[in-house]
Amino acid sequence: MIKTLQISEKEAWDLAFNALTNNQTSDENAREVADALINAEFDGQAGHGLSRIPSYVEQVLSGKVAGNVSPSLLSSKGSVIRVDANHGFAFPAISLALTEITKTCKSFGIAAASISRSHHFGQAGRHVERLAEDGLIGLMFGNTPKAIPPWGGSKPLFGTNPIAFASPRETAAPLVIDMSLSKVARGKVMVANQLNEKIPEGWAIDKEGRPTTDAKKALEGAMLPIGDAKGSALALMVEMLAAGLTGSNFGFEASSFLNAEGDSPGVGQLIIAIDPSFFSGESFAERTETLVGAILEQPATRLPGDRRIEKRKVREKSETITISKDLYKKIELLT
Repeated sequence: MIKTLQISEKEAWDLAFNALTNNQTSDENAREVADALINAEFDGQAGHGLSRIPSYVEQVLSGKVAGNVSPSLLSSKGSVIRVDANHGFAFPAISLALTEITKTCKSFGIAAASISRSHHFGQAGRHVERLAEDGLIGLMFGNTPKAIPPWGGSKPLFGTNPIAFASPRETAAPLVIDMSLSKVARGKVMVANQLNEKIPEGWAIDKEGRPTTDAKKALEGAMLPIGDAKGSALALMVEMLAAGLTGSNFGFEASSFLNAEGDSPGVGQLIIAIDPSFFSGESFAERTETLVGAILEQPATRLPGDRRIEKRKVREKSETITISKDLYKKIELLT
């Protein structure tokens, strides 16, 4: 029995938008969220795509996410920008930060934007890719609710804490590096749980600290960090940059992105933009291609993000998105 169906990009976007606007979310915010989720679907990141809609709606209805609020620009001093998401969706706040940081960076050569009292921010890579499309280097750090234990521990304390980097290229799509600091993004475990599928061993431990392939037990337990102790140390670094520096909740203080229980997560994000022309004149593009060329000269190599670009091209050509029938029905009931 076929458990999935194909829907058009417009149908998918309308499905997300209508589910949100029908449930205490402003048109402007719903537009930002729908754009982000559909982009994730086309990039092969279903864990950050339509699968988020049911929990987003639950959280809006419970008051955990303020669906009708707009983000606030708290201050813009020199090359430092502060944005408050006001416990609303992260995507409108990120768009505001990117608009401000792009203008500021082109004046000063480097700029940083903090986002406080925020929420799940989806594909970190797509946010910095927008900076690279404007000729800027982008870095992003974001903390998430607890999922990774400190090295040697068994109880989650740090978030999966994504890091993203994007660089412009002269004659190609931007180079984008996007990684969570768990061995896999927690969204993949969430999708496996929704589909009642097993996860590979080595991704997670259960709440007793034992290895597990059960997605539900993994969500109740903890994710394992990339690079063992080094990954745990990087997760700590991101907590300091994304939460400590922005005055937001640390991962162990934040409520889950996955359900309507508790107060708003109140996590943070930090975005840094760099205009390469301020640092190396016009040579940055040439130096970038020299490095890229050296990488691709070796057999079987590829650049980070190449698979994302390939998936994007395939899906844009077909203009369809694959969605499970169960998820489609759940979202349709919300519209």
